[in-house]
Amino acid sequence: MDLSLLVFFIVGWVVFATVVLVLVMKSCVAAKLKLFVAGWVALITVPVMLVAKSYHVDMELKLFIIGCILSATAVMLLVIKKYFKTQKSQENFKKAYSWVDTLWTALVMASFIMFFVVQTFQVPTGSMRNTILEGDRLFVNKFIYGFRIPFTGNGKRYMALRNIKRGDIVIFQAPPEALSGYEREQGITKDFIKRCVAIAGDKVEVIDKKLYINGVNSREPYTIFKDGEIIPKNSGLFASSENYQKSWEKGEFALYGETVKDNFGPVIVPYGYYMMMGDNRDYSSDSRFWGPLPDKYVKGKSLFRYWPIKRWSLI
Repeated sequence: MDLSLLVFFIVGWVVFATVVLVLVMKSCVAAKLKLFVAGWVALITVPVMLVAKSYHVDMELKLFIIGCILSATAVMLLVIKKYFKTQKSQENFKKAYSWVDTLWTALVMASFIMFFVVQTFQVPTGSMRNTILEGDRLFVNKFIYGFRIPFTGNGKRYMALRNIKRGDIVIFQAPPEALSGYEREQGITKDFIKRCVAIAGDKVEVIDKKLYINGVNSREPYTIFKDGEIIPKNSGLFASSENYQKSWEKGEFALYGETVKDNFGPVIVPYGYYMMMGDNRDYSSDSRFWGPLPDKYVKGKSLFRYWPIKRWSLI
């Protein structure tokens, strides 16, 4: 989560909590109830701040959790409304409650849609040029590959309309092997966008920049190559094809840099994994370097480019 969103959550919660406290303190005659509400706000502040700050939870899930917490607060206020001393104070309370309930119900609904149906995504780099440019904004279809139940941790997807196919442009959470040491230590997560070039069981090989799947030249018209130099394969890195396969699956090829960029493999994509590559082949950090992508990191399929307007298009 970036700093601006973190500030938004913190300031928003502080304002909300202040309104609740002022409303209750002015309108309620029961001292114990005032103390209860103050304690409630203080208690809920802790998880709100932790969720807002955490890098380990998706943005849409953060919104959903915070929305549920605030909706629970609204329910609590509804329960204690009978303690307000005058008809006028009750009417004012109902107006405030209605506003709060509507606002956070909308937040919960929006986060539900983002988590299960459609999410927006801004392309961070030029690894998919010229198919998709850095800065492009997309709608991501999150239900086509099925949805996951939050907090289960098993990575299993349910009610998938279809499986990932070769050629799909997929948005996914970058696996740990694709992150720097600092990013892993800080718990930072990133979303990547790449093209699925191979699925489980496929034999993948790159020979002089040309991609071969199961021994057949893929002939990809969408790829571009900006670097005219072809770096030969360093066959001395591994004693056997078995070691090569294991090292690739562990994401260790990131250590060898460009020596696997133009000449790579052959490897077999393991079950439950995918081979992801950028269309801008010479300038893409992809499965050649950090290994096969586990299915549990898949978020959805690119659906529609809505910005910039002049490039509106289905993808």
